[in-house]
Amino acid sequence: MTCLDYIELLEGEQRDIMLALHEFITSFPQVTCKIRFKIPFYYRKTWICYLNPLKGGGVELCFVRANELSNEQGLLDFKDRAQVAGVSFFKVGDIDETVLLEVFQEAFVLDDEVKYASKRKK
Repeated sequence: MTCLDYIELLEGEQRDIMLALHEFITSFPQVTCKIRFKIPFYYRKTWICYLNPLKGGGVELCFVRANELSNEQGLLDFKDRAQVAGVSFFKVGDIDETVLLEVFQEAFVLDDEVKYASKRKK
């Protein structure tokens, strides 16, 4: 199943949000999407982010290495998670691409320049 196949299976506003975010994320050079853990994950060298459909009909855009990002925009919510943080959208109009662009640019620099090391305890 491709990421677009997955998104097309969703309904209503959730599908519209996922599609808008998918198109935004994949517009960046070298970004690819794969279904992992039954949801869309976006990669360059390593995992950058994923889209998680929420039970209330929204979508959470989560950054895998958020603990290493500055979060100067105050956009990312860790929700009691140590490494991953995200932002939830409930309408397509909630998506501010200008602010997201800043977060993605920082995430891409991190992906290019800092080797990923899992923070999980072994």
